Amino acid sequence: MTTIGEARLRVNRYKDLGYATFFNARTGFFARVPEPGQREPFWSPHGPELMDISITNWCDKGCVFCYKSSTRHGSHMALADYKRVIDQAADMGTFQVALGGGNPNQHPDFVEILDYTWAKGIVPNYTTNGRGLTDDILAATRRTCGAVAVSAYPPYVETAETIRLLADHGIKTNVHFIIDRDSVDTAIDWLSDPPAFLAPINALIFLNYKPSGRKVFEEKMLRHSDRLDEFFALATAPDAKLRIGFDACCVSGVFARTQANDALVDACDAGRFSLYVSEDMRVYPCSFQSGLVEGDTLSDETSLLDIWHGSENVRSFRRYFASDRCGDCSHRPSCKNGCPLFDELVVCGNR
Repeated sequence: MTTIGEARLRVNRYKDLGYATFFNARTGFFARVPEPGQREPFWSPHGPELMDISITNWCDKGCVFCYKSSTRHGSHMALADYKRVIDQAADMGTFQVALGGGNPNQHPDFVEILDYTWAKGIVPNYTTNGRGLTDDILAATRRTCGAVAVSAYPPYVETAETIRLLADHGIKTNVHFIIDRDSVDTAIDWLSDPPAFLAPINALIFLNYKPSGRKVFEEKMLRHSDRLDEFFALATAPDAKLRIGFDACCVSGVFARTQANDALVDACDAGRFSLYVSEDMRVYPCSFQSGLVEGDTLSDETSLLDIWHGSENVRSFRRYFASDRCGDCSHRPSCKNGCPLFDELVVCGNR
């Protein structure tokens, strides 16, 4: 690994694998660049480049759509366990971690979690509902984090207040908007005429509604909307009024319903370049698999790298993405067959 200057540009060259990675810790810029004559890798044998870590299952909102079913009775990941995860992530060359929950900033050791992560050469990011953002947490966020994502909840008053608070502290802020059959109408309104409270944000990120959590409303799935083409056209328009992003569960729609450049859209990285660790030290390729299967256990005998290479569950994701699940669909090389967990997330219209 090479670190260049105050910009904290990290360059990892994997000559035996035929590619290099470039990551700027301050700007968030990331690129995976094949060597001349080589193809972009299908997965990273050295370990995940990104890790999604649930440091708590505590939350006081009790949203019915929460896929983790978080409550006030949720448990926190022990600080010692978190440090063990980060130590192993650093050894594998992980660039960033996405801290989630629950509401992660209400973990009692949150400031130390941020500082320890940064000190190990990994950039922390987190998603918040806006509650519990103390002055100490805001200061630690500004000195260590790449970005904070604010979860958008109607009527969006708390969302707007959180955006303003983070902007006042000079913190790069994204908004996570769960898009389903009903909320797509609001999304289209925002894309057509963005509300003023979104002015300070870096990007609006759309997350496909998942059939997971304390209550599942199958009828709310995005695929049931008759405005999909309108939404994806607005969201990918070159003159879009906001910077827009999508989670991997939306990319089937981006590939099939728009003319977006495939090079700018990534298929799901679960088990290929990313890994998830729950607050109870269970490991999965994807956070949405927790609660569906037992997963693997991170322990003194089994490391993250052991799981990355040896877990049948993790390998099953790679097999799915490499399979011919979608036959001769022209988008398969880019989309990689869509979601391996929830077929109903696919919004390409081809299946």
